[in-house]
Amino acid sequence: MTRTVFALVVPILTGGAAAVAEDPPAKTGPLRPCPDNPRYFADGSGKAVFLTGAHTWNNLVDMGPTDPPARFDYAAYLDYLGRYGHNFIRMWTWESTKWNPKEAGRNASLNVFPHPWSRPGPGEARDGKPKFDLTKYNPEYFDRLRARVSEAGRRGIYASIMLFEGWGMQFAPGAWESHPFHPDNNVNGLNGDANGDGKGLEIHEMAVPAVTAVQEAYVRKVVDTVNDLDNVLYEISNENHPPSTEWQYHMIRFLHEYERTKPKQHPVGMTFQYKGGSNRTLFEGPADWISPNPEGGYRDQPPPADGRKVVLSDTDHLWGIGGSVAWVWKSFLRGHNVLFMDPYDGTVLGKRFEPKWEPILRSMGAALRYARRMDLAKARPQGELSSTTYCLAEPGKVYLAYLPGTDEIALDLSAAPGRFSLEGYDPATGETRSGDPVEGGKKLALKAPFPGAVLCLQKD
Repeated sequence: MTRTVFALVVPILTGGAAAVAEDPPAKTGPLRPCPDNPRYFADGSGKAVFLTGAHTWNNLVDMGPTDPPARFDYAAYLDYLGRYGHNFIRMWTWESTKWNPKEAGRNASLNVFPHPWSRPGPGEARDGKPKFDLTKYNPEYFDRLRARVSEAGRRGIYASIMLFEGWGMQFAPGAWESHPFHPDNNVNGLNGDANGDGKGLEIHEMAVPAVTAVQEAYVRKVVDTVNDLDNVLYEISNENHPPSTEWQYHMIRFLHEYERTKPKQHPVGMTFQYKGGSNRTLFEGPADWISPNPEGGYRDQPPPADGRKVVLSDTDHLWGIGGSVAWVWKSFLRGHNVLFMDPYDGTVLGKRFEPKWEPILRSMGAALRYARRMDLAKARPQGELSSTTYCLAEPGKVYLAYLPGTDEIALDLSAAPGRFSLEGYDPATGETRSGDPVEGGKKLALKAPFPGAVLCLQKD
Protein backbone atom coordinates (compact mmCIF):
# COMPACT_ATOMS: atom_id res chain seq x y z
CA MET A 1 0.00 0.00 0.00
CA THR A 2 1.49 3.33 -1.08
CA ARG A 3 2.15 5.70 1.82
CA THR A 4 1.20 9.13 0.61
CA VAL A 5 2.42 12.21 2.49
CA PHE A 6 -0.37 14.59 3.48
CA ALA A 7 0.05 18.14 4.79
CA LEU A 8 -2.58 20.06 6.78
CA VAL A 9 -4.31 22.82 4.83
CA VAL A 10 -7.03 25.35 5.67
CA PRO A 11 -10.26 23.58 6.70
CA ILE A 12 -12.70 23.09 3.85
CA LEU A 13 -15.37 25.16 5.59
CA THR A 14 -14.30 28.62 6.65
CA GLY A 15 -17.61 29.74 8.15
CA GLY A 16 -19.57 32.92 7.62
CA ALA A 17 -23.18 33.51 6.64
CA ALA A 18 -22.29 33.93 2.95
CA ALA A 19 -20.68 30.50 2.68
CA VAL A 20 -23.47 29.09 0.47
CA ALA A 21 -23.67 31.97 -2.01
CA GLU A 22 -21.58 30.45 -4.83
CA ASP A 23 -24.72 29.47 -6.74
CA PRO A 24 -27.37 32.04 -5.76
CA PRO A 25 -30.74 30.63 -6.91
CA ALA A 26 -32.12 34.11 -7.48
CA LYS A 27 -29.73 34.52 -10.42
CA THR A 28 -29.92 31.11 -12.05
CA GLY A 29 -33.59 30.27 -12.63
CA PRO A 30 -35.86 27.51 -11.28
CA LEU A 31 -34.52 24.00 -10.91
CA ARG A 32 -35.44 21.27 -13.35
CA PRO A 33 -34.20 17.69 -13.74
CA CYS A 34 -30.74 17.79 -15.29
CA PRO A 35 -31.17 16.40 -18.84
CA ASP A 36 -27.67 14.89 -18.87
CA ASN A 37 -27.79 13.47 -15.34
CA PRO A 38 -31.28 13.25 -13.84
CA ARG A 39 -29.85 12.23 -10.47
CA TYR A 40 -29.65 15.98 -9.90
CA PHE A 41 -31.56 19.11 -10.66
CA ALA A 42 -30.06 21.75 -12.92
CA ASP A 43 -30.50 25.49 -12.48
CA GLY A 44 -31.56 27.95 -15.17
CA SER A 45 -28.04 28.08 -16.58
CA GLY A 46 -28.01 24.31 -17.05
CA LYS A 47 -25.56 23.67 -14.21
CA ALA A 48 -26.30 20.54 -12.18
CA VAL A 49 -26.81 21.28 -8.47
CA PHE A 50 -26.25 19.10 -5.40
CA LEU A 51 -28.79 19.90 -2.67
CA THR A 52 -28.06 19.55 1.02
CA GLY A 53 -29.32 21.22 4.17
CA ALA A 54 -30.70 21.00 7.68
CA HIS A 55 -34.38 21.66 8.33
CA THR A 56 -36.37 22.10 11.54
CA TRP A 57 -40.09 21.94 12.33
CA ASN A 58 -40.76 25.59 13.15
CA ASN A 59 -38.84 27.31 10.34
CA LEU A 60 -42.10 28.62 8.80
CA VAL A 61 -44.85 28.41 11.43
CA ASP A 62 -44.05 29.23 15.04
CA MET A 63 -44.43 26.46 17.62
CA GLY A 64 -44.24 26.76 21.38
CA PRO A 65 -46.04 26.48 24.74
CA THR A 66 -47.23 30.10 24.83
CA ASP A 67 -50.20 31.42 22.88
CA PRO A 68 -49.21 32.85 20.51
CA PRO A 69 -45.88 30.98 20.43
CA ALA A 70 -42.60 32.87 20.42
CA ARG A 71 -41.52 33.99 16.97
CA PHE A 72 -38.82 31.85 15.38
CA ASP A 73 -35.57 33.75 14.71
CA TYR A 74 -35.37 33.02 11.01
CA ALA A 75 -32.39 35.26 10.29
CA ALA A 76 -30.34 33.45 12.95
CA TYR A 77 -31.40 30.12 11.43
CA LEU A 78 -30.17 31.18 7.98
CA ASP A 79 -26.90 32.35 9.54
CA TYR A 80 -26.60 28.90 11.11
CA LEU A 81 -27.07 27.19 7.73
CA GLY A 82 -24.52 29.54 6.23
CA ARG A 83 -21.91 28.60 8.81
CA TYR A 84 -22.18 24.98 7.67
CA GLY A 85 -22.30 25.83 3.97
CA HIS A 86 -25.78 24.42 3.28
CA ASN A 87 -27.94 25.33 0.28
CA PHE A 88 -31.37 23.80 0.97
CA ILE A 89 -34.16 23.89 3.56
CA ARG A 90 -37.35 21.95 3.87
CA MET A 91 -39.87 24.59 4.95
CA TRP A 92 -42.39 22.98 7.28
CA THR A 93 -46.09 23.60 7.69
CA TRP A 94 -48.41 22.18 10.34
CA GLU A 95 -52.14 21.74 9.70
CA SER A 96 -53.56 21.68 13.23
CA THR A 97 -53.50 24.63 15.60
CA LYS A 98 -51.90 22.56 18.35
CA TRP A 99 -49.29 19.82 18.51
CA ASN A 100 -48.55 17.46 21.35
CA PRO A 101 -45.41 15.62 20.15
CA LYS A 102 -45.93 12.76 22.63
CA GLU A 103 -45.54 10.12 19.94
CA ALA A 104 -42.29 11.74 18.82
CA GLY A 105 -40.72 11.58 22.26
CA ARG A 106 -41.89 14.65 24.18
CA ASN A 107 -45.15 15.17 26.03
CA ALA A 108 -45.81 18.90 25.70
CA SER A 109 -48.64 20.93 24.27
CA LEU A 110 -47.39 23.31 21.58
CA ASN A 111 -49.40 26.06 19.94
CA VAL A 112 -48.94 26.62 16.21
CA PHE A 113 -49.26 29.95 14.40
CA PRO A 114 -49.94 31.31 11.78
CA HIS A 115 -52.24 29.26 9.53
CA PRO A 116 -53.23 29.78 5.89
CA TRP A 117 -56.86 30.73 6.60
CA SER A 118 -58.26 33.71 8.46
CA ARG A 119 -60.30 33.33 11.64
CA PRO A 120 -63.03 36.01 11.51
CA GLY A 121 -65.84 33.86 12.92
CA PRO A 122 -68.71 34.17 13.64
CA GLY A 123 -68.70 31.67 16.44
CA GLU A 124 -65.96 30.04 18.44
CA ALA A 125 -63.87 27.05 17.40
CA ARG A 126 -63.01 24.26 19.84
CA ASP A 127 -59.98 26.21 21.08
CA GLY A 128 -62.14 29.19 22.08
CA LYS A 129 -60.94 31.41 19.24
CA PRO A 130 -63.01 32.59 16.25
CA LYS A 131 -63.78 29.95 13.65
CA PHE A 132 -61.86 29.70 10.38
CA ASP A 133 -63.36 30.92 7.12
CA LEU A 134 -61.87 28.60 4.52
CA THR A 135 -62.65 31.03 1.72
CA LYS A 136 -60.47 33.77 3.26
CA TYR A 137 -56.70 33.66 3.51
CA ASN A 138 -54.52 34.89 6.33
CA PRO A 139 -52.15 37.54 4.90
CA GLU A 140 -49.67 36.96 7.73
CA TYR A 141 -49.10 33.36 6.64
CA PHE A 142 -48.56 34.11 2.97
CA ASP A 143 -46.54 37.28 3.57
CA ARG A 144 -44.27 35.29 5.86
CA LEU A 145 -44.01 32.44 3.36
CA ARG A 146 -42.92 34.77 0.58
CA ALA A 147 -40.54 36.75 2.78
CA ARG A 148 -38.80 33.65 4.11
CA VAL A 149 -38.43 31.96 0.74
CA SER A 150 -37.13 35.24 -0.71
CA GLU A 151 -34.58 35.71 2.07
CA ALA A 152 -33.39 32.12 1.65
CA GLY A 153 -32.85 32.84 -2.03
CA ARG A 154 -30.78 35.91 -1.23
CA ARG A 155 -28.59 33.65 0.92
CA GLY A 156 -28.14 31.11 -1.90
CA ILE A 157 -30.55 28.61 -0.36
CA TYR A 158 -33.29 26.63 -2.10
CA ALA A 159 -36.54 26.23 -0.15
CA SER A 160 -38.96 23.33 -0.52
CA ILE A 161 -42.42 24.46 0.58
CA MET A 162 -44.34 21.76 2.43
CA LEU A 163 -47.99 22.13 1.45
CA PHE A 164 -49.61 19.62 3.82
CA GLU A 165 -48.53 17.56 6.86
CA GLY A 166 -49.69 14.01 7.45
CA TRP A 167 -47.67 12.67 10.36
CA GLY A 168 -49.37 14.88 12.92
CA MET A 169 -52.84 13.99 11.69
CA GLN A 170 -52.11 10.33 12.40
CA PHE A 171 -50.13 10.45 15.63
CA ALA A 172 -50.36 13.79 17.47
CA PRO A 173 -53.03 13.71 20.21
CA GLY A 174 -55.89 16.09 19.46
CA ALA A 175 -54.77 16.76 15.89
CA TRP A 176 -58.22 16.36 14.34
CA GLU A 177 -59.98 18.30 17.09
CA SER A 178 -57.78 21.34 16.38
CA HIS A 179 -57.79 21.05 12.58
CA PRO A 180 -59.46 23.80 10.49
CA PHE A 181 -61.41 21.14 8.56
CA HIS A 182 -63.13 19.89 11.73
CA PRO A 183 -66.80 20.97 11.47
CA ASP A 184 -66.62 22.74 14.84
CA ASN A 185 -63.69 24.88 13.67
CA ASN A 186 -64.93 26.50 10.44
CA VAL A 187 -67.89 28.59 9.31
CA ASN A 188 -68.16 26.79 5.98
CA GLY A 189 -69.81 23.59 7.16
CA LEU A 190 -66.82 21.57 6.04
CA ASN A 191 -66.27 18.18 7.68
CA GLY A 192 -63.25 16.17 6.58
CA ASP A 193 -64.07 13.17 8.78
CA ALA A 194 -66.08 11.31 6.16
CA ASN A 195 -66.29 8.01 8.05
CA GLY A 196 -66.93 9.60 11.45
CA ASP A 197 -64.13 7.79 13.26
CA GLY A 198 -62.84 10.98 14.88
CA LYS A 199 -59.48 10.95 13.06
CA GLY A 200 -60.13 12.98 9.91
CA LEU A 201 -57.52 11.15 7.83
CA GLU A 202 -59.85 11.29 4.83
CA ILE A 203 -58.81 14.90 4.22
CA HIS A 204 -55.74 13.38 2.55
CA GLU A 205 -57.63 10.70 0.61
CA MET A 206 -59.83 12.41 -2.02
CA ALA A 207 -62.80 11.21 0.05
CA VAL A 208 -64.60 14.57 0.39
CA PRO A 209 -64.79 16.63 -2.84
CA ALA A 210 -65.44 19.85 -0.91
CA VAL A 211 -62.23 19.31 1.07
CA THR A 212 -60.23 18.67 -2.09
CA ALA A 213 -61.62 21.88 -3.59
CA VAL A 214 -60.45 23.90 -0.57
CA GLN A 215 -57.04 22.26 -0.77
CA GLU A 216 -56.71 23.00 -4.48
CA ALA A 217 -57.60 26.65 -3.90
CA TYR A 218 -54.95 26.82 -1.18
CA VAL A 219 -52.34 25.29 -3.51
CA ARG A 220 -53.18 27.93 -6.12
CA LYS A 221 -52.74 30.63 -3.48
CA VAL A 222 -49.29 29.28 -2.53
CA VAL A 223 -48.23 29.16 -6.18
CA ASP A 224 -49.50 32.68 -6.77
CA THR A 225 -47.49 33.84 -3.78
CA VAL A 226 -44.08 32.47 -4.81
CA ASN A 227 -44.20 31.58 -8.51
CA ASP A 228 -41.82 34.35 -9.53
CA LEU A 229 -39.11 33.10 -7.14
CA ASP A 230 -36.43 30.84 -8.59
CA ASN A 231 -35.37 29.02 -5.42
CA VAL A 232 -38.72 27.25 -4.90
CA LEU A 233 -39.48 23.54 -4.72
CA TYR A 234 -42.67 21.95 -3.39
CA GLU A 235 -43.39 18.94 -1.19
CA ILE A 236 -46.97 17.69 -1.17
CA SER A 237 -47.09 16.29 2.37
CA ASN A 238 -44.84 15.01 5.14
CA GLU A 239 -45.20 11.31 6.00
CA ASN A 240 -48.82 10.86 5.11
CA HIS A 241 -50.43 7.43 5.45
CA PRO A 242 -50.34 5.02 2.46
CA PRO A 243 -54.05 5.53 1.55
CA SER A 244 -53.05 9.11 0.64
CA THR A 245 -51.31 7.93 -2.57
CA GLU A 246 -54.11 8.82 -4.99
CA TRP A 247 -54.56 12.22 -3.31
CA GLN A 248 -50.83 12.98 -3.40
CA TYR A 249 -50.55 11.97 -7.06
CA HIS A 250 -53.56 14.21 -7.79
CA MET A 251 -52.01 17.17 -5.98
CA ILE A 252 -48.69 16.76 -7.80
CA ARG A 253 -50.45 16.76 -11.17
CA PHE A 254 -52.73 19.61 -10.12
CA LEU A 255 -49.79 21.78 -9.08
CA HIS A 256 -47.92 21.06 -12.29
CA GLU A 257 -50.99 21.85 -14.37
CA TYR A 258 -51.57 25.13 -12.56
CA GLU A 259 -47.93 26.20 -12.85
CA ARG A 260 -48.07 25.63 -16.60
CA THR A 261 -50.34 28.69 -16.69
CA LYS A 262 -47.65 30.68 -14.86
CA PRO A 263 -44.31 32.18 -15.95
CA LYS A 264 -42.21 29.65 -14.01
CA GLN A 265 -42.38 25.96 -13.20
CA HIS A 266 -40.81 24.35 -10.13
CA PRO A 267 -40.09 20.77 -9.00
CA VAL A 268 -42.67 18.93 -6.89
CA GLY A 269 -41.72 16.20 -4.42
CA MET A 270 -43.34 13.26 -2.67
CA THR A 271 -41.86 11.90 0.56
CA PHE A 272 -42.02 8.60 2.44
CA GLN A 273 -45.50 7.50 3.54
CA TYR A 274 -45.56 6.51 7.21
CA LYS A 275 -46.38 3.90 8.36
CA GLY A 276 -46.19 1.12 5.82
CA GLY A 277 -45.39 3.12 2.71
CA SER A 278 -43.33 1.69 -0.12
CA ASN A 279 -40.49 3.34 -2.01
CA ARG A 280 -41.99 1.81 -5.14
CA THR A 281 -44.96 4.18 -4.74
CA LEU A 282 -42.54 7.11 -4.77
CA PHE A 283 -40.58 5.94 -7.80
CA GLU A 284 -43.69 5.12 -9.81
CA GLY A 285 -45.49 8.38 -9.06
CA PRO A 286 -45.48 11.72 -10.91
CA ALA A 287 -43.18 13.57 -8.46
CA ASP A 288 -39.95 15.18 -9.70
CA TRP A 289 -38.10 14.32 -6.48
CA ILE A 290 -38.61 11.84 -3.68
CA SER A 291 -37.38 11.07 -0.15
CA PRO A 292 -37.38 7.30 0.49
CA ASN A 293 -37.67 5.17 3.61
CA PRO A 294 -34.91 2.77 4.75
CA GLU A 295 -36.01 -0.12 2.53
CA GLY A 296 -33.37 -0.92 -0.06
CA GLY A 297 -30.54 0.25 2.18
CA TYR A 298 -30.96 4.02 2.06
CA ARG A 299 -29.87 4.36 5.68
CA ASP A 300 -26.79 2.11 5.85
CA GLN A 301 -25.89 0.97 2.33
CA PRO A 302 -27.55 3.39 -0.11
CA PRO A 303 -28.14 1.94 -3.56
CA PRO A 304 -26.53 3.87 -6.43
CA ALA A 305 -28.94 6.47 -7.80
CA ASP A 306 -30.16 5.46 -11.25
CA GLY A 307 -31.74 8.74 -12.35
CA ARG A 308 -35.36 7.62 -12.30
CA LYS A 309 -36.00 10.37 -9.73
CA VAL A 310 -33.95 13.01 -8.00
CA VAL A 311 -33.50 11.49 -4.53
CA LEU A 312 -33.31 13.80 -1.52
CA SER A 313 -32.33 11.30 1.14
CA ASP A 314 -33.61 12.71 4.44
CA THR A 315 -32.74 11.56 7.96
CA ASP A 316 -36.31 12.44 8.95
CA HIS A 317 -37.56 9.42 7.01
CA LEU A 318 -34.62 7.15 7.82
CA TRP A 319 -34.19 7.73 11.57
CA GLY A 320 -36.64 10.43 12.65
CA ILE A 321 -34.03 12.25 14.69
CA GLY A 322 -30.72 10.63 13.85
CA GLY A 323 -28.14 10.10 11.16
CA SER A 324 -24.42 9.54 10.76
CA VAL A 325 -21.41 10.95 9.00
CA ALA A 326 -21.09 7.68 7.08
CA TRP A 327 -24.64 8.12 5.75
CA VAL A 328 -23.78 11.59 4.38
CA TRP A 329 -20.78 10.41 2.39
CA LYS A 330 -22.20 7.06 1.30
CA SER A 331 -25.34 8.79 0.01
CA PHE A 332 -23.49 11.63 -1.70
CA LEU A 333 -21.02 9.34 -3.45
CA ARG A 334 -23.84 7.16 -4.71
CA GLY A 335 -25.58 10.04 -6.41
CA HIS A 336 -28.11 11.17 -3.80
CA ASN A 337 -28.79 14.60 -2.30
CA VAL A 338 -28.79 14.67 1.52
CA LEU A 339 -31.03 16.40 4.10
CA PHE A 340 -30.89 16.42 7.91
CA MET A 341 -33.85 16.68 10.31
CA ASP A 342 -32.34 19.06 12.83
CA PRO A 343 -33.59 19.52 16.42
CA TYR A 344 -31.79 22.90 16.15
CA ASP A 345 -32.53 24.88 19.33
CA GLY A 346 -34.65 22.15 20.95
CA THR A 347 -37.87 24.19 20.94
CA VAL A 348 -39.93 21.39 19.41
CA LEU A 349 -38.01 18.12 19.82
CA GLY A 350 -34.55 16.96 20.78
CA LYS A 351 -31.83 18.80 22.64
CA ARG A 352 -30.53 22.31 22.01
CA PHE A 353 -27.62 22.37 19.50
CA GLU A 354 -26.54 18.89 20.46
CA PRO A 355 -22.80 18.46 19.70
CA LYS A 356 -23.16 14.95 18.29
CA TRP A 357 -24.83 16.33 15.16
CA GLU A 358 -21.95 18.70 14.42
CA PRO A 359 -19.92 16.28 12.22
CA ILE A 360 -23.04 15.50 10.16
CA LEU A 361 -23.87 19.16 9.58
CA ARG A 362 -20.24 19.91 8.74
CA SER A 363 -19.95 16.94 6.38
CA MET A 364 -23.02 18.07 4.46
CA GLY A 365 -21.40 21.44 3.75
CA ALA A 366 -18.14 19.74 2.83
CA ALA A 367 -19.99 17.48 0.40
CA LEU A 368 -21.47 20.55 -1.30
CA ARG A 369 -18.03 22.12 -1.54
CA TYR A 370 -16.65 19.02 -3.22
CA ALA A 371 -19.71 18.79 -5.51
CA ARG A 372 -18.93 22.29 -6.72
CA ARG A 373 -15.49 21.13 -7.85
CA MET A 374 -17.14 18.76 -10.31
CA ASP A 375 -19.35 19.02 -13.33
CA LEU A 376 -22.19 17.04 -11.78
CA ALA A 377 -23.89 16.71 -15.14
CA LYS A 378 -21.05 14.34 -16.02
CA ALA A 379 -20.56 12.75 -12.59
CA ARG A 380 -21.66 9.19 -11.95
CA PRO A 381 -21.49 6.85 -8.95
CA GLN A 382 -18.77 4.39 -9.93
CA GLY A 383 -18.30 2.10 -6.97
CA GLU A 384 -16.50 -0.44 -9.14
CA LEU A 385 -13.47 1.87 -9.25
CA SER A 386 -12.99 1.79 -5.47
CA SER A 387 -12.19 -1.07 -3.10
CA THR A 388 -14.62 0.56 -0.66
CA THR A 389 -17.34 0.70 -3.37
CA TYR A 390 -17.96 4.40 -2.64
CA CYS A 391 -16.81 6.61 -5.49
CA LEU A 392 -18.37 9.51 -7.38
CA ALA A 393 -16.47 10.35 -10.54
CA GLU A 394 -16.39 12.92 -13.28
CA PRO A 395 -14.43 10.52 -15.48
CA GLY A 396 -10.91 11.61 -16.24
CA LYS A 397 -11.17 14.76 -14.13
CA VAL A 398 -12.38 14.35 -10.53
CA TYR A 399 -12.73 11.29 -8.33
CA LEU A 400 -14.23 11.37 -4.83
CA ALA A 401 -13.88 8.26 -2.68
CA TYR A 402 -14.97 7.44 0.86
CA LEU A 403 -13.07 5.07 3.17
CA PRO A 404 -15.51 3.99 5.92
CA GLY A 405 -13.69 2.25 8.74
CA THR A 406 -10.31 2.15 7.03
CA ASP A 407 -7.40 4.34 5.95
CA GLU A 408 -6.46 2.24 2.90
CA ILE A 409 -8.02 2.16 -0.54
CA ALA A 410 -7.39 0.70 -3.97
CA LEU A 411 -8.61 3.10 -6.66
CA ASP A 412 -8.70 2.20 -10.35
CA LEU A 413 -7.65 5.16 -12.52
CA SER A 414 -6.60 2.97 -15.46
CA ALA A 415 -8.85 4.96 -17.80
CA ALA A 416 -7.63 8.31 -16.48
CA PRO A 417 -4.00 9.03 -17.39
CA GLY A 418 -2.28 12.16 -16.18
CA ARG A 419 -1.33 13.87 -12.97
CA PHE A 420 -3.88 14.31 -10.17
CA SER A 421 -3.74 16.46 -7.07
CA LEU A 422 -4.74 14.62 -3.91
CA GLU A 423 -6.66 15.87 -0.91
CA GLY A 424 -7.96 14.12 2.19
CA TYR A 425 -10.89 15.33 4.29
CA ASP A 426 -11.51 14.14 7.85
CA PRO A 427 -15.27 14.14 8.59
CA ALA A 428 -14.59 13.76 12.31
CA THR A 429 -12.67 17.03 12.64
CA GLY A 430 -13.35 18.98 9.44
CA GLU A 431 -9.62 19.07 8.63
CA THR A 432 -8.29 18.77 5.10
CA ARG A 433 -4.81 17.66 4.13
CA SER A 434 -3.15 17.93 0.75
CA GLY A 435 -1.26 14.85 -0.44
CA ASP A 436 1.57 14.20 -2.86
CA PRO A 437 0.30 14.31 -6.45
CA VAL A 438 -0.40 10.92 -8.03
CA GLU A 439 -0.21 9.61 -11.57
CA GLY A 440 -3.33 8.12 -13.12
CA GLY A 441 -3.53 5.63 -15.94
CA LYS A 442 -3.21 2.70 -13.52
CA LYS A 443 -4.58 1.17 -10.35
CA LEU A 444 -3.56 3.09 -7.26
CA ALA A 445 -3.03 1.90 -3.71
CA LEU A 446 -3.39 4.82 -1.32
CA LYS A 447 -3.17 5.31 2.42
CA ALA A 448 -5.24 8.16 3.81
CA PRO A 449 -4.04 10.33 6.72
CA PHE A 450 -6.91 9.13 8.93
CA PRO A 451 -9.54 6.36 8.94
CA GLY A 452 -12.91 7.25 7.50
CA ALA A 453 -11.41 9.85 5.17
CA VAL A 454 -12.84 11.28 1.98
CA LEU A 455 -10.25 11.50 -0.78
CA CYS A 456 -10.49 13.91 -3.69
CA LEU A 457 -8.33 13.31 -6.77
CA GLN A 458 -8.51 16.17 -9.24
CA LYS A 459 -6.81 16.39 -12.63
CA ASP A 460 -4.09 19.04 -12.68
